[in-house]
Amino acid sequence: MPDHNQPAVADALNALLADSLALYLKTKNYHWHVQGPHFRERHLLFDEQATQILATTDLIAERVRKNGAATLRSIGDVGRRQSIRDDDAAGVDAETMVRTLAADNKTLLAQIKEVKAAAEKAGDIATSGLVDGWADETEQRVWFLEATAGY
Repeated sequence: MPDHNQPAVADALNALLADSLALYLKTKNYHWHVQGPHFRERHLLFDEQATQILATTDLIAERVRKNGAATLRSIGDVGRRQSIRDDDAAGVDAETMVRTLAADNKTLLAQIKEVKAAAEKAGDIATSGLVDGWADETEQRVWFLEATAGY
């Protein structure tokens, strides 16, 4: 177990957790509201990606706790820490949804890299190794979204 005095790792993980939860909800929002050509493909893609994002949240929170820190406690806490912005606009077109999610996943990837750097600096090899899989999943989501958008 890592040294319990690693606030930089816990802070980076909590920022990642806030953005993961924000991205999960945005992805589900788009899943619920997508319309137009390629509806089924995008509806299923967004749902698959939301499920994948949600699956990481418990692992992230547990890494915070294993580093001896408290994790997020509420939606308000998420809102104060998230850098990925919500989208409560009505009538977002499907193409904008795809492009927005691609950009937001790139933001999440940058957060993952910050966690990796903090973990390596602190000698927390467990966290450092764990985030590699999250980075790969995030890169795949970006790839799928960009391919869908026809970048």
